Amino acid sequence: MNETVLYAIGTVFIVGVAVLFSFFGPYHETGIASWYGPGFDGNRTANGEVYDMNGISAAHKTLPFGTVVRVIDLETGRSIVVRINDRGPFIEGRIIDLSKGAAEKLGMVERGIIQVGLRIVRWP
Repeated sequence: MNETVLYAIGTVFIVGVAVLFSFFGPYHETGIASWYGPGFDGNRTANGEVYDMNGISAAHKTLPFGTVVRVIDLETGRSIVVRINDRGPFIEGRIIDLSKGAAEKLGMVERGIIQVGLRIVRWP
């Protein structure tokens, strides 16, 4: 086989494994998720962006800004992909704060907090 075909096959394989891990791989972290919005909308996030509570973003204590994370509701199996652009949550036991927009898509606004698993989709 020529080198281009082998390169293409290898690339497709590596991308396929990465996609599978983002859906079925081990969790980077599990714990409680909450959401935030009112009172913060329009303020600057920790990375300097203007916070849009209806957008799709999240706050995490230690993940680098720009990390893309799949947040999976462990009760319902629903998930959403968010980008880390802020720091928090600052309540003990919680691992991620979702924007209100992300929380709505995940169906957690009424519940307030949920048990989640985090899978890294892409590092910055």
